Formats: sequence, structure tokens, C-alpha cells
Amino acid sequence: RIFQVSQAANDLNLTFVVESRHADRLVQQLHQQVIPGGVGGDSVFGPTWEQLFRDADPVRVQPSWWRRQAAALEARLEDRDCAYVYNLAEVRAAAGRLLALDSVDRVLYSMKANPHPGILAALVECGLGIECVSVNEARHALASAPDLAIEQMLLTTNFAGRNELLDALAMGLKITVDNVYILEHWGHELAGREIFLRLDPGSGLGHHKMVRTAGSHAKFGIPLTELERARRLAEAHDIRIAGLHAHTGSGILHPDNWHRTLETLGEAARELEDVSVINLGGGLGVPDRADELPLDLAALDAGLQKLKHELPRPVQVWLEPGRYLVSQAGVLLARVNQTKGKGEVRYVGLATGMNSLIRPALYGAWHEIVNLSRLDQPGDHVYNVVGPICETGDILGLDRLLPECREGDVILIANTGAYGAAMASHYNLREPAEELVFEDSSAATP
Repeated sequence: RIFQVSQAANDLNLTFVVESRHADRLVQQLHQQVIPGGVGGDSVFGPTWEQLFRDADPVRVQPSWWRRQAAALEARLEDRDCAYVYNLAEVRAAAGRLLALDSVDRVLYSMKANPHPGILAALVECGLGIECVSVNEARHALASAPDLAIEQMLLTTNFAGRNELLDALAMGLKITVDNVYILEHWGHELAGREIFLRLDPGSGLGHHKMVRTAGSHAKFGIPLTELERARRLAEAHDIRIAGLHAHTGSGILHPDNWHRTLETLGEAARELEDVSVINLGGGLGVPDRADELPLDLAALDAGLQKLKHELPRPVQVWLEPGRYLVSQAGVLLARVNQTKGKGEVRYVGLATGMNSLIRPALYGAWHEIVNLSRLDQPGDHVYNVVGPICETGDILGLDRLLPECREGDVILIANTGAYGAAMASHYNLREPAEELVFEDSSAATP
């Protein structure tokens, strides 16, 4: 799709404004038209301007684990048409990176990203707590991870009913309150207890408007302007505010986000003498594309450490990531069912679609897609990668450069360990992809 075409006064320059994801392919195709010879994407095209001139940074993206395990993954699919595969070694490695942060006193896994029992058990074994958003999630976590104690859990609901609150209290769960309504109308149920307050710092971040969880157009959190009212209501019901929490969005790759959150919550804590924990939420992003830099954890750590020393009194700092821990550990494998051409548009249709992975349709999320069966072949065909669901929006990837795809080929969709199977459905009465756990370099087991 071309949004704008402009021509310079000297007739030498012609500019096309397109979506960034189309830019590389369009440049290569125009090059072929103007200067015939060679193949688009050959050595004529070197590093991008950004790659050449961006500031030197010691943080670099490591090769994806699934490239090393391509043969094992394809073999493990066996006679299945599709499956999610999770590499627990990658999950543990991500947990280890966060546990190594000196400024962070506790890390909880936001289990809504992926509640697979194997992942929950692995992260609890690593020493993480569990953050859940429903009582059913809490029960599932306790059943999945035998070593998990109630004291290691935090429940943060949103517009849940009174009975769910009562169930949570009966279980002994630590509660985060994100609405003054709860204190005003149900405060007597919380009398004599400790709670966390989820505050809205006023603005959100994220790769899509639907994952920005702060600001007036997001339904989460207590506005800072209502903090004093919340304090008075808590005091009236003998409720102790022991922690403050904020979560601004998802997929954030700038450490400044959590630095600002700590500053905001630290300032709010000045008026709440019982606050001993500041929970900075999650949203830690992971690179979606090979040329993107990962979140600089060293810079995150250094900034948080500095800010902690500037707080009026010592507090614990918590993080509760979800996607950061599991996204890169998971891949979705699906066989090619059919291919189709409609004029210049070519489609490759997979055995599963938005019933297994709804993020592209829901958020416009971009996932790397490769033909695992032809991983070493050049991507010289442009395909729209789609599924078998009866919806025009059943698109997993647009305009992807892939080798010629054939029936039975195994397609791999990367970075699908988070919000993939967790958001799957049986739409069209089609079974979503089965989930497998990759235990080591030679096998994946259910």
C-alpha cells in the first residue's frame, strides 16, 4: 500500500511513502526495474542506514534457538498438522537474567502470558513468584507448581465480582485493588488486611493501542488524582496499603519506562507510610525482528538502583513480566495445506490460523515466519500467510519473503510463547495447536 508519492523539482528524485515492513522489498524490486540483473536481496543491498550509524551498543540479539534445533523441531511435529513448542531452557535463561538484577528484590511471572503447567513449574523452581489476574488462574498455578506457596502469589483483578474477591481472601491471596469502588463499597470485606493499590501513572506505552494499560482511555488503575480518596477509604476500613503497583503497557524496549514508573510511585508513597513494596509491573519487551536491539537490562538495573537510593525510605522493588519470560521460548509450527494465486497476490494456507494465534489479527502483531522445511533456501517468493478460519482477518503474516512453499512443508512462526495458546479458541470448531514442551536438544514431550 502506497500512502504518498512525491517528485522533486529537479525531476531526479521520486519518493514513495509505504509501511516500513514493505520498504526493503520495494527498494529491491525498484532496483531490479531500474538496474536489471542479479536477484533482489543479493549482495548489492548492504546494511541499512540505521544499522550503519546507530550508536554502538554492547547489547546484541543472539541467534534464535529454533534455528539450531530446526531438524529436531520438524521431526518432533511427527504426524501433527500444527503444534506450539516451548523451550524450557530459554524460559529459565530469561528468568535468570531478571533474577540477576541487583535493583529488583522480587520477580513474579504474569501467568496470563502462558499458563502451561510446565512453564509455571519451571519458573517457580527458578525462584519466581506468580502474578495472576483471576482466582481460576491462582488455582491453576497452585495445581501446576507443587512448590508454589500462597505467599509467593499476587492477585490483580480488573472489574471482577465481589464473590471472586471473597474467594481470593478465603484462599489467603495477596490482593491488588485497581478501583476505588472496591474500597468504597466492599471495604468492610478487606478490614484488617494488607493490600496493594494499582495506580494509573497517566500515560501508557506499547506497540499497539490495545496493549497500553495506562491513561484515561485504558480501563486499568486508580488515577493519581484519586489517591488521597483511596487513602482515606482504606484508613476508614482499617486497611493497610502495603504496596503500590503500576503497569503502563506491553512490548516496551526503553528502560526509561520503569525509571519513570518508580519515580511516580515513589512520590506517591511519600503520603502512604505503610508502603514497603513498589511493583513496577511488566511490559518488558523482546525484539520481534532480527535487526532490533533487546531491552538493555544493565541500563534498567543501573537506573532503578540509583532511583531506589533517592527514595524517602527503603522499599522493595518488584517486577512482574510475562512476555519477556516466555515469548522467545515458544514457536508455532504448522504444515502448509494449500497455496493460491490471485493476480499478483500469492497465499500460503496453513493448517491453523487465528484460532491458535490471534495476536496478528487483534494487535497487528508482527511475527517472524520461516519455512522450516526449506530454511536454507532463499526467500524469493512473496506470500500472504493465512489460516483455515472463515474470516478475512485470518492473516498470520502479510507480504512475507519465503522460498516456494509446497503442501506438507512445515512453517515456523517465532516469538509465540506468549499470548498464543493462552488466547486460542475453538472458532469454526477447529482445534487450536497442541502444546509441547522442549526439554533438551533432542526431544520435545507433551
